[in-house]
Parts: sequence; structure tokens; C-alpha cells
Amino acid sequence: MQLGLIGLGKMGGNMRERIRRAGHTVVGYDHNPELSDAGSLSELVEKLEAPRTVWVMVPAGAPTQSVIDDLAKLLQPGDTVVDGGNSRWTDDERHAAELGGKDIGFVDAGVSGGVWGLENGYALMVGGAAEHIARVQPVFDALKPEGPYGYVHAGGVGAGHFSKMVHNGIEYALMQAYAEGWELLEKADSVTDVREVFRSWQEGTVIRSWLLDLAVDALDEDEHLDAVKGVAQDSGEGRWTVEAAIDHAVPLPAITASLFARFASRQDDSPQMKMIAQLRNQFGGHAVESTDGGR
Repeated sequence: MQLGLIGLGKMGGNMRERIRRAGHTVVGYDHNPELSDAGSLSELVEKLEAPRTVWVMVPAGAPTQSVIDDLAKLLQPGDTVVDGGNSRWTDDERHAAELGGKDIGFVDAGVSGGVWGLENGYALMVGGAAEHIARVQPVFDALKPEGPYGYVHAGGVGAGHFSKMVHNGIEYALMQAYAEGWELLEKADSVTDVREVFRSWQEGTVIRSWLLDLAVDALDEDEHLDAVKGVAQDSGEGRWTVEAAIDHAVPLPAITASLFARFASRQDDSPQMKMIAQLRNQFGGHAVESTDGGR
């Protein structure tokens, strides 16, 4: 089949290549003309035969909304738009209504696989009407990993991105657990080779995972992570997961704590820790370190 693909960054560019390897035609568009197969969105649409399928792979929020608005003017009834970015599921409902008013189908696709997806395939969680998903199925089949797993029609519009959001929330908690365990091992005088402890967990243990493999790869490159500053950003899905948990009255202590840990990582001099240090001094006489290094 033919596919228009908007956004050819690290994931979008690799997705274009994987789809082409499966024998499909992909017309790509990106703000970088060196990456594009078309000079504009209108040219991309013109190069596709009806009924058209256009996959949007741009940052969530205003960039995605802008592209959806443009496509609503350029596409025709019977065409289909797929949002494969990390949009909030509530945005999907608005996009589906906007396009549906012009008889243009809409599918939301949560995509996981990162820079490894080209060779290993992408896990896909999709939401939308069965008839719209059927139009895109050959592309889903091209992108997914080999074998029976890695693809799910999760439900109606928004279900794909909601599922991917929860996936990323779990990812936050898993990474936090590995990071906390690594720090504790590094602090213990009795453990002399933390990297090899992590490596020993890769086979035969209940905590083996791809994330653990990646942690070992990172330690092989920099055994004590001396070259890395201890700051981690959050991409949005962690916050949305916690917000959704509040809306549904579902307790998520591990995921919530992992999100707050990232906030703490951005504070070189934590205001909260200032208060805690002073309270410990007030009730127990514990020493307080001053900003000039004294006590």
C-alpha cells in the first residue's frame, strides 16, 4: 500500500525504512528538506492515490494539532489519518471528531521501540474503529516485530495512546527501581564489582529484562556513570499516567514516586531538603551543612 508519513526524525525515519523494506510505498515529509520526499503537505497528499492514509509522527500538542488541521483541509472523504506520536488520549477524541466531520478516519497508535525499532520492530497499541484500522493494517503488520506479539487493537479512539501512556508509566517505575538498586550497590563497601552484579542478573533471574540489558550496556561504556550528570527529564506520559490514576481513583505509588524522583533530580540545591535538614537540627541537634561548606 501507499503511506504518507509526516515527521522523519529518529523514529519516523526508521519507520519509513522498515515499511519500505516490507514492500510498501512511503512518501515522507519533514521540515528538513534533505529528509523529505515531498516539498510540502499538499505535495505529499497529491502523490498518494485515494483512498489515502497519512501517518503523523510529530511532537504531541500544538505541532500535532497544526498538522491535523492542515490535513483536514487537504484530505478527502474516505482517507485516514494515523497519529503515531505520544499525544494525550483526550486529544485523540478531539482529532477524531474534527476529521470525522469530513468523513476522514482517525486512528491513534502508541508506538514503542525507540532507535531499535528498525531492526527489532515496534510494539503497537492502536485505537479507533475497526474499519479505519483495517485500512492501515498492512502498515501495522510491517512495523510490528516478527511473531504473534507486539500489536493490539486496544479499543476505541484514544485507547492506543492511553495504553502507551500506561506503558511509559510502568517504564518510569522499572527504570527507577534499577537506578535505586544500582546506587545502593555502589554505596556498599562489600560489593566490589557492581557492573558484574547487574550482568549476573541478565540470565535466570526474575528481574531480567531489556531495560536491564541496556543498563549493562551503559555500565560497559562508563562503569560508574561518572560522565553523566544526575538529571532526568520527563516526556509527559508519566504525568498523564498519574493524573489518570487520580481521575480513576487507582493507587499508583511506584509510578508516582518515580515521576517525583525525576523532579527532584533537577534540583541542585533542593528547597525541601533545606527544610528537612533544619527540622532534623531542631528536634535532634543534627548538623546542618551551610552553603559555604561549613556546619
